[in-house]
Amino acid sequence: MREIILFAFGILLLSCQTGSQHSITPQSTIKIEEGDSKEAIIEKAAHVVPTENQLDALRNEFIAFIHFGPNTFTRKEWGSGMEDPAVFDLKILDTDQWCRAMKAAGMKMVILTVKHHDGFVLWQSRYTDHGIMSSGFLDGKGDVLKDLSESCKKYGMKLGVYMSPADLYQIEHPEGLYGNLSEYTKRTIPREVPGRPFENKTTFEFEADDYNEYFLNQLFEILTEYGEIHEVWFDGAHPKTKGGQTYNYPAWRELIRTLAPKAVIFGREDIRWCGNEAGATRQTEWNVITYPKDPNTTSHFTDLTDTDLGSREKLYQGKYLHYQQAETNTSIREGWFYRDDTHQKVRSADDVFDIYERSVGGNSTFLLNIPPNREGTFSPRDVDVLEEVGKRIKETYEKNLLQDAKGPKQVLDGDPDTYLLLDKKKHGIIITLPAPATINRLMLQEAIATHSERVEQHAVDAWIDTQWKEISTATNIGYKRILRFPEVTTHKIRIRILESRLDPAISHVSAHYYRTRPPQLAFSRDKEGMVTIAPLQTEFNWNPHGENAAGNLNTGYQIFYTLDGSEPTQNSLRYENPVKVEHNILKAVSFNNNIQGAVHSEAFGIVKKDWKLLEVSSQRNNRTAAVQAFDADRRTYWQSEDGAAPHFIAIDLGTEYELKAMVYTPQTFHPEGMMARGILRVSADGKSWKTVETFEFGNLVNDPTPRSHPFTNPVTTRYIRVEATGIAGNGRSVAIAELDFL
Repeated sequence: MREIILFAFGILLLSCQTGSQHSITPQSTIKIEEGDSKEAIIEKAAHVVPTENQLDALRNEFIAFIHFGPNTFTRKEWGSGMEDPAVFDLKILDTDQWCRAMKAAGMKMVILTVKHHDGFVLWQSRYTDHGIMSSGFLDGKGDVLKDLSESCKKYGMKLGVYMSPADLYQIEHPEGLYGNLSEYTKRTIPREVPGRPFENKTTFEFEADDYNEYFLNQLFEILTEYGEIHEVWFDGAHPKTKGGQTYNYPAWRELIRTLAPKAVIFGREDIRWCGNEAGATRQTEWNVITYPKDPNTTSHFTDLTDTDLGSREKLYQGKYLHYQQAETNTSIREGWFYRDDTHQKVRSADDVFDIYERSVGGNSTFLLNIPPNREGTFSPRDVDVLEEVGKRIKETYEKNLLQDAKGPKQVLDGDPDTYLLLDKKKHGIIITLPAPATINRLMLQEAIATHSERVEQHAVDAWIDTQWKEISTATNIGYKRILRFPEVTTHKIRIRILESRLDPAISHVSAHYYRTRPPQLAFSRDKEGMVTIAPLQTEFNWNPHGENAAGNLNTGYQIFYTLDGSEPTQNSLRYENPVKVEHNILKAVSFNNNIQGAVHSEAFGIVKKDWKLLEVSSQRNNRTAAVQAFDADRRTYWQSEDGAAPHFIAIDLGTEYELKAMVYTPQTFHPEGMMARGILRVSADGKSWKTVETFEFGNLVNDPTPRSHPFTNPVTTRYIRVEATGIAGNGRSVAIAELDFL
């Protein structure tokens, strides 16, 4: 490896801290006192640090989610809670295969949904029979959590559990405990069950009602009988509530802190939601955020969907400054649960690796869901993606081009506990190479354990043609920042800290090279059926200048496509102009220097040019707004007026078609109007209607992605009516960005 000489100008050691910085003890929560100046607030923010458990969780970097349960077999995102446990028709289970695939991807922890919103449990609980013990799996003796725990030990992975506070079984069952209006009384946890004693003899006394007692008893089982638990995940989503049910979170917290001292808690004071479920990342992800009340006691949170959570202006508005890192959670498949290998889209390795770099390299943890199939394994497509992503991570980041650098040990020794404290007035690091090298990634880390997140703006320059040329800029660094930029060959780079909160402490600098692949692709079709194929643009752009990374880092690529369902190659049709696509499966792929990108595939439905609006229940805005439900533009939408059901739209397709499926695309501008359930009706004359299908979509508010409903039997019609019978969050209007029929 080439020798690199690193030196920093304007560097001071820790002992040179100013007197004002000495007066604040670094801690995970610092209160803003009345009368604190802006300068005092920023100084406090510069001393907010993660707990030891939070730091360990950040160092996991890439972790797995497992959504598994009755929904796997019913093909639904959210169950009703009243499913017969027999629907969990599992015959075999291979958690070793799960762990091998996750390990190959570079994941360090897995979180299993031991109880989703339906209340069905995946372990042998003493306190309910609504779970795996009432299924046919291993004659009711199966235990998914136990098998996974043993596999995690075998493969050296950490284990976490997802426990839904919402419980539709306990809500809907006549003798259910959720919201049964029972009194809060002193309860002993765990409650003894004859014939099933606990080896762990710890007991707790809590004031609790029936449901909180039930929840605490189950937490006790999980945290004492399945090995060490490193994360407890509480979902904030609630399909339904009842009886004014409240949660005794302080009791939950005490039990977790006592029985699982190394665990972080998601959804409360340790780990927070990133604000979306699509894998989108903010350009600036601050983990020092504000709370209106003490985060250890409050149930009031900041708006986690806001694009700005931790800027100076946000800090000035808070009452408490608190360290709470984000998990960027999304699924490798379309939806959280497995449905099928034919219609359910699977993210490409390009896509997953891109999210990895944006999330882990953007001061957050990447939590990727891999849903097992009905054979109890990860499907081959998912495994292929995981293995390829792991290969790319190793190829890119296991080789540090600064490995043999000469210079300050604190940033080169690979030790996260050593650091350089940069002088506030002259923030800069220059790296000189003995010979030119080609790089396109730079990794930076701050000493957040002792000095918090302080860098607010930084830039990187390369020495090219006898002068400095800026090659990348970004905002904060925090735990980790991965800078991505087009290839540059240079013998000297410069890192400039442009703005910071007090003196920043840099603990790590490394350079890397990633063999850039051709871009991921996306399709857009107009009303005439003409499809444009272009590089994928993400919702939140990575590049601080507003350019998408995929489009920004690729040049010289060519696109090839097919319309017959076959896999495209360089011998297929070459894309140059928009393509007419009717009732076809369009597949396209990009090539660059004979390197193949990810194949993008989409089944297109009926061309919409002849569609006409027959009737609509009501509409907001202007008189023509309803046609925006089928104008081939996802940026526009129809929304009915608030009021009583039914909310419906009826469409004349222009001619008679055989229909096999409907695709509903919700609008994404606000959480209102998500169509959770509905009825499809057809007509021979556009006047008299006959019901042919009912449909249901779950988790739309948090994951407003297009949803497909395959028809039970094909339907031949010209006139179709979509009627909403359920709106997410008990809404009073329905909204549709696009309707498509396949």
